[in-house]
Amino acid sequence: MGHSHGLSIEEQRKADLKVGKVGFIILLLVTLGEVGVALVGNGHIIEGHTWPAWLMIPLMISMSLYKAYYIVSIFMHLGHEVGGMAYTIVMPMALLIWGVIAFLWEGDHARHNRNYVTDPRPGSEIPIEEPPAETSMQLEENLSKEFSFQ
Repeated sequence: MGHSHGLSIEEQRKADLKVGKVGFIILLLVTLGEVGVALVGNGHIIEGHTWPAWLMIPLMISMSLYKAYYIVSIFMHLGHEVGGMAYTIVMPMALLIWGVIAFLWEGDHARHNRNYVTDPRPGSEIPIEEPPAETSMQLEENLSKEFSFQ
């Protein structure tokens, strides 16, 4: 993974495998923690026992952010880079996430308010059709009495 100067190829390979194994174990434990919080918090493990959202949501977000930080730091080799190099990768990603959230928020707002918007073009009014005078429904007194529900 990293390039340690002064190590032989075999020693470097062992160091890289160790970093990979430790990373796998850390990510596995955090993922199992996320699954455990989701299952216990929503009442799937203990019947009728749910956690409040103010506790469960920050736990899930913090564990997800830790996994993202760990992956970017170790496996993308940004943990040992200078700050400017790391920011050139992390900041656009943060702006992309912000943009996705903003578009979803705005789309949800538009979906909820679309019935309140009128079309300003002339002639765009939707004609209201009158219901037909006769219907296929029969009056109760004209129905057969053999299927009565009384």
